[in-house]
Amino acid sequence: MTDLPEIAPDRPVLIAGPTASGKSALALDIARRGGGVIVNADASQVYDCWRVITARPSEAEEAEVPHALYGHVACSASYSAGHWLRDVTPLLRGPARPIIVGGTGLYFSALTQGMADIPETPPAIRAEANTLPLATLLAGIDAGTRSGIDIRNRARVQRAFEVQAATGRSLADWQADTPAPALALRDVCALMVDAPRDWLLDRINRRFDKMLAMGALDEVRAMLDRYDPSLPAFRAIGVPELAAHLRGEMTLDAAREAATVSTRQFAKRQRTWFRARMGGWTRIDAAR
Repeated sequence: MTDLPEIAPDRPVLIAGPTASGKSALALDIARRGGGVIVNADASQVYDCWRVITARPSEAEEAEVPHALYGHVACSASYSAGHWLRDVTPLLRGPARPIIVGGTGLYFSALTQGMADIPETPPAIRAEANTLPLATLLAGIDAGTRSGIDIRNRARVQRAFEVQAATGRSLADWQADTPAPALALRDVCALMVDAPRDWLLDRINRRFDKMLAMGALDEVRAMLDRYDPSLPAFRAIGVPELAAHLRGEMTLDAAREAATVSTRQFAKRQRTWFRARMGGWTRIDAAR
Protein backbone atom coordinates (compact mmCIF):
# COMPACT_ATOMS: atom_id res chain seq x y z
CA MET A 1 0.00 0.00 0.00
CA THR A 2 1.92 3.00 -1.28
CA ASP A 3 -0.70 5.75 -1.07
CA LEU A 4 -0.71 6.23 2.70
CA PRO A 5 -1.05 9.80 3.97
CA GLU A 6 1.44 11.24 6.44
CA ILE A 7 0.40 10.09 9.93
CA ALA A 8 1.56 11.98 13.02
CA PRO A 9 2.84 9.55 15.71
CA ASP A 10 0.37 10.87 18.30
CA ARG A 11 -2.70 10.75 16.05
CA PRO A 12 -5.19 7.89 16.53
CA VAL A 13 -5.61 5.72 13.45
CA LEU A 14 -8.71 3.87 12.26
CA ILE A 15 -8.33 1.16 9.61
CA ALA A 16 -11.48 -0.41 8.14
CA GLY A 17 -11.83 -2.71 5.18
CA PRO A 18 -13.07 -6.06 3.90
CA THR A 19 -11.73 -9.40 4.99
CA ALA A 20 -8.37 -10.47 3.48
CA SER A 21 -7.52 -6.92 2.36
CA GLY A 22 -4.35 -6.63 4.45
CA LYS A 23 -5.71 -4.39 7.23
CA SER A 24 -3.82 -6.13 10.04
CA ALA A 25 -0.51 -5.95 8.17
CA LEU A 26 -1.05 -2.24 7.60
CA ALA A 27 -1.82 -1.67 11.29
CA LEU A 28 1.32 -3.57 12.27
CA ASP A 29 3.44 -1.52 9.86
CA ILE A 30 2.06 1.78 11.23
CA ALA A 31 2.68 0.62 14.82
CA ARG A 32 6.24 -0.44 14.02
CA ARG A 33 7.05 2.91 12.45
CA GLY A 34 5.21 5.27 14.77
CA GLY A 35 4.24 3.34 17.88
CA GLY A 36 0.83 2.64 19.32
CA VAL A 37 -1.43 -0.15 20.50
CA ILE A 38 -3.30 -2.16 17.86
CA VAL A 39 -6.94 -2.46 18.91
CA ASN A 40 -9.29 -5.04 17.43
CA ALA A 41 -12.51 -3.96 15.71
CA ASP A 42 -13.52 -7.34 14.32
CA ALA A 43 -16.51 -9.10 15.88
CA SER A 44 -15.11 -12.62 15.39
CA GLN A 45 -11.61 -11.92 16.67
CA VAL A 46 -12.84 -10.97 20.15
CA TYR A 47 -13.47 -14.63 21.05
CA ASP A 48 -10.89 -16.62 23.00
CA CYS A 49 -11.50 -19.88 21.14
CA TRP A 50 -10.34 -18.72 17.70
CA ARG A 51 -7.05 -17.49 16.37
CA VAL A 52 -6.36 -19.26 13.07
CA ILE A 53 -9.92 -19.45 11.73
CA THR A 54 -10.51 -15.71 12.28
CA ALA A 55 -7.03 -14.62 11.08
CA ARG A 56 -6.13 -13.03 14.41
CA PRO A 57 -2.60 -11.64 14.73
CA SER A 58 -0.06 -14.32 15.60
CA GLU A 59 1.43 -14.70 19.05
CA ALA A 60 4.72 -13.36 17.67
CA GLU A 61 3.00 -10.23 16.32
CA GLU A 62 1.20 -9.70 19.61
CA ALA A 63 4.53 -9.98 21.43
CA GLU A 64 6.23 -7.49 19.10
CA VAL A 65 3.61 -4.71 19.31
CA PRO A 66 0.95 -4.15 22.00
CA HIS A 67 -2.47 -5.51 21.01
CA ALA A 68 -5.84 -5.12 22.75
CA LEU A 69 -9.36 -6.60 22.58
CA TYR A 70 -8.23 -9.77 20.82
CA GLY A 71 -9.47 -13.06 22.26
CA HIS A 72 -10.74 -11.44 25.44
CA VAL A 73 -14.34 -12.76 25.33
CA ALA A 74 -15.44 -16.29 26.28
CA CYS A 75 -16.91 -18.38 23.47
CA SER A 76 -20.13 -18.79 25.47
CA ALA A 77 -20.76 -15.04 25.70
CA SER A 78 -22.66 -12.69 23.45
CA TYR A 79 -20.79 -9.53 22.52
CA SER A 80 -22.34 -6.49 20.89
CA ALA A 81 -21.13 -3.18 19.48
CA GLY A 82 -22.18 -1.66 22.80
CA HIS A 83 -19.89 -4.03 24.69
CA TRP A 84 -17.04 -3.20 22.32
CA LEU A 85 -17.58 0.55 22.69
CA ARG A 86 -17.41 0.25 26.49
CA ASP A 87 -14.22 -1.83 26.21
CA VAL A 88 -12.48 0.44 23.71
CA THR A 89 -13.28 3.78 25.37
CA PRO A 90 -10.58 3.56 28.12
CA LEU A 91 -7.98 2.78 25.44
CA LEU A 92 -8.69 6.10 23.71
CA ARG A 93 -7.12 7.94 26.65
CA GLY A 94 -3.67 6.40 26.21
CA PRO A 95 -0.90 6.18 27.17
CA ALA A 96 -0.27 4.68 23.71
CA ARG A 97 -2.16 6.05 20.71
CA PRO A 98 -4.78 3.56 19.45
CA ILE A 99 -4.54 2.00 15.99
CA ILE A 100 -8.03 0.52 15.65
CA VAL A 101 -8.37 -2.07 12.88
CA GLY A 102 -11.10 -4.42 11.75
CA GLY A 103 -13.92 -5.22 9.40
CA THR A 104 -16.96 -4.68 11.63
CA GLY A 105 -18.42 -1.44 10.34
CA LEU A 106 -20.89 -1.14 13.19
CA TYR A 107 -18.02 -0.87 15.68
CA PHE A 108 -16.55 2.09 13.77
CA SER A 109 -19.97 3.73 13.49
CA ALA A 110 -20.50 3.38 17.24
CA LEU A 111 -17.07 4.88 17.89
CA THR A 112 -17.19 7.86 15.51
CA GLN A 113 -20.93 8.59 15.38
CA GLY A 114 -22.02 7.65 18.89
CA MET A 115 -24.28 4.86 20.10
CA ALA A 116 -27.51 4.84 22.05
CA ASP A 117 -27.31 3.49 25.60
CA ILE A 118 -29.71 0.58 25.11
CA PRO A 119 -30.40 -1.65 28.16
CA GLU A 120 -29.10 -5.22 28.15
CA THR A 121 -31.45 -7.82 26.68
CA PRO A 122 -33.00 -10.11 29.34
CA PRO A 123 -31.79 -13.72 28.96
CA ALA A 124 -35.33 -15.04 28.42
CA ILE A 125 -35.90 -12.78 25.42
CA ARG A 126 -32.53 -13.70 23.93
CA ALA A 127 -33.24 -17.39 24.41
CA GLU A 128 -36.56 -17.02 22.60
CA ALA A 129 -34.98 -15.00 19.78
CA ASN A 130 -32.31 -17.68 19.29
CA THR A 131 -35.04 -20.18 18.37
CA LEU A 132 -36.90 -17.99 15.87
CA PRO A 133 -36.36 -18.05 12.10
CA LEU A 134 -35.09 -14.93 10.37
CA ALA A 135 -38.49 -14.19 8.80
CA THR A 136 -40.16 -14.14 12.22
CA LEU A 137 -37.49 -11.84 13.62
CA LEU A 138 -37.94 -9.46 10.69
CA ALA A 139 -41.68 -9.41 11.22
CA GLY A 140 -41.12 -8.36 14.82
CA ILE A 141 -39.27 -5.12 14.04
CA ASP A 142 -40.55 -1.87 12.61
CA ALA A 143 -40.10 -0.66 9.03
CA GLY A 144 -37.81 2.20 10.05
CA THR A 145 -35.37 -0.14 11.73
CA ARG A 146 -35.55 -2.66 8.87
CA SER A 147 -34.55 0.02 6.37
CA GLY A 148 -31.42 0.86 8.35
CA ILE A 149 -29.90 -2.59 8.89
CA ASP A 150 -28.63 -5.46 6.75
CA ILE A 151 -31.71 -7.68 6.79
CA ARG A 152 -29.65 -10.67 5.60
CA ASN A 153 -27.45 -10.45 8.68
CA ARG A 154 -29.18 -12.52 11.34
CA ALA A 155 -27.15 -11.05 14.20
CA ARG A 156 -28.22 -7.51 13.27
CA VAL A 157 -31.87 -8.48 12.79
CA GLN A 158 -31.97 -10.44 16.04
CA ARG A 159 -30.45 -7.52 17.93
CA ALA A 160 -33.19 -5.21 16.62
CA PHE A 161 -35.86 -7.76 17.52
CA GLU A 162 -34.51 -8.17 21.05
CA VAL A 163 -34.35 -4.41 21.63
CA GLN A 164 -37.94 -3.92 20.53
CA ALA A 165 -39.18 -6.90 22.53
CA ALA A 166 -37.29 -5.93 25.68
CA THR A 167 -37.85 -2.16 25.76
CA GLY A 168 -41.02 -1.54 23.77
CA ARG A 169 -39.06 0.94 21.64
CA SER A 170 -37.61 0.28 18.22
CA LEU A 171 -33.89 0.20 17.64
CA ALA A 172 -34.31 3.20 15.31
CA ASP A 173 -35.95 5.18 18.14
CA TRP A 174 -33.09 4.36 20.51
CA GLN A 175 -30.54 5.35 17.88
CA ALA A 176 -32.25 8.70 17.45
CA ASP A 177 -31.18 9.47 21.04
CA THR A 178 -27.52 8.81 20.26
CA PRO A 179 -25.01 10.77 22.42
CA ALA A 180 -21.84 12.45 21.13
CA PRO A 181 -19.21 10.06 19.74
CA ALA A 182 -16.32 8.81 21.86
CA LEU A 183 -13.87 9.66 19.08
CA ALA A 184 -14.73 12.27 16.47
CA LEU A 185 -13.68 11.53 12.91
CA ARG A 186 -12.01 14.94 12.62
CA ASP A 187 -9.54 13.97 15.36
CA VAL A 188 -8.21 10.79 13.72
CA CYS A 189 -6.53 9.45 10.62
CA ALA A 190 -9.33 7.31 9.16
CA LEU A 191 -8.28 4.84 6.45
CA MET A 192 -10.68 2.70 4.42
CA VAL A 193 -8.79 -0.14 2.73
CA ASP A 194 -10.26 -1.24 -0.58
CA ALA A 195 -9.05 -3.31 -3.52
CA PRO A 196 -10.09 -4.47 -6.99
CA ARG A 197 -12.61 -7.30 -6.82
CA ASP A 198 -10.46 -9.93 -8.58
CA TRP A 199 -7.40 -9.10 -6.44
CA LEU A 200 -9.42 -9.54 -3.27
CA LEU A 201 -11.12 -12.75 -4.43
CA ASP A 202 -7.74 -14.31 -5.21
CA ARG A 203 -6.52 -13.54 -1.70
CA ILE A 204 -9.72 -14.96 -0.19
CA ASN A 205 -9.36 -18.18 -2.21
CA ARG A 206 -5.78 -18.67 -1.06
CA ARG A 207 -6.33 -17.63 2.55
CA PHE A 208 -8.60 -20.49 3.60
CA ASP A 209 -6.05 -23.02 2.34
CA LYS A 210 -3.45 -21.20 4.43
CA MET A 211 -5.74 -21.40 7.47
CA LEU A 212 -6.15 -25.14 6.99
CA ALA A 213 -2.37 -25.54 6.75
CA MET A 214 -1.96 -23.55 9.97
CA GLY A 215 -4.34 -25.77 11.95
CA ALA A 216 -7.85 -24.34 11.52
CA LEU A 217 -9.38 -27.82 11.45
CA ASP A 218 -7.74 -28.76 14.74
CA GLU A 219 -8.91 -25.46 16.24
CA VAL A 220 -12.53 -26.25 15.38
CA ARG A 221 -12.15 -29.89 16.44
CA ALA A 222 -11.05 -28.74 19.91
CA MET A 223 -14.33 -26.82 20.29
CA LEU A 224 -16.67 -29.36 18.69
CA ASP A 225 -18.11 -30.63 21.98
CA ARG A 226 -19.12 -27.05 22.85
CA TYR A 227 -20.40 -26.13 19.40
CA ASP A 228 -23.61 -24.10 19.65
CA PRO A 229 -24.85 -22.43 16.46
CA SER A 230 -26.97 -19.98 18.48
CA LEU A 231 -23.84 -18.34 19.93
CA PRO A 232 -22.10 -15.61 17.91
CA ALA A 233 -18.66 -17.17 18.39
CA PHE A 234 -19.69 -20.24 16.42
CA ARG A 235 -21.00 -18.23 13.48
CA ALA A 236 -17.50 -17.08 12.48
CA ILE A 237 -16.97 -17.89 8.82
CA GLY A 238 -15.37 -21.30 8.41
CA VAL A 239 -16.47 -22.61 11.79
CA PRO A 240 -19.91 -24.01 10.76
CA GLU A 241 -18.41 -25.50 7.60
CA LEU A 242 -15.49 -27.24 9.31
CA ALA A 243 -17.74 -28.40 12.14
CA ALA A 244 -20.05 -29.99 9.55
CA HIS A 245 -17.06 -31.77 8.02
CA LEU A 246 -15.91 -33.04 11.42
CA ARG A 247 -19.41 -34.41 12.04
CA GLY A 248 -19.19 -36.32 8.76
CA GLU A 249 -21.80 -34.17 7.00
CA MET A 250 -19.56 -32.99 4.14
CA THR A 251 -16.12 -33.59 2.70
CA LEU A 252 -13.24 -31.29 3.55
CA ASP A 253 -13.21 -30.02 -0.04
CA ALA A 254 -16.92 -29.18 0.20
CA ALA A 255 -16.37 -27.42 3.54
CA ARG A 256 -13.48 -25.46 2.07
CA GLU A 257 -15.56 -24.37 -0.92
CA ALA A 258 -18.55 -23.42 1.24
CA ALA A 259 -16.38 -21.36 3.60
CA THR A 260 -14.68 -19.62 0.68
CA VAL A 261 -18.03 -18.74 -0.91
CA SER A 262 -19.27 -17.37 2.44
CA THR A 263 -16.12 -15.29 2.77
CA ARG A 264 -16.53 -13.84 -0.74
CA GLN A 265 -20.15 -12.94 0.00
CA PHE A 266 -19.17 -11.37 3.30
CA ALA A 267 -16.41 -9.31 1.68
CA LYS A 268 -18.88 -8.03 -0.91
CA ARG A 269 -21.28 -6.89 1.83
CA GLN A 270 -18.41 -5.23 3.71
CA ARG A 271 -17.22 -3.31 0.63
CA THR A 272 -20.75 -2.12 -0.09
CA TRP A 273 -21.25 -1.00 3.51
CA PHE A 274 -17.91 0.81 3.75
CA ARG A 275 -18.31 2.61 0.43
CA ALA A 276 -21.81 3.78 1.34
CA ARG A 277 -21.02 4.95 4.88
CA MET A 278 -17.37 5.96 4.95
CA GLY A 279 -17.27 8.77 2.43
CA GLY A 280 -15.19 10.92 4.77
CA TRP A 281 -12.45 8.31 5.17
CA THR A 282 -9.22 8.23 3.14
CA ARG A 283 -9.40 5.38 0.64
CA ILE A 284 -6.32 3.14 0.43
CA ASP A 285 -5.90 0.75 -2.52
CA ALA A 286 -4.59 -2.51 -1.05
CA ALA A 287 -3.38 -3.72 -4.44
CA ARG A 288 -0.94 -0.84 -4.94
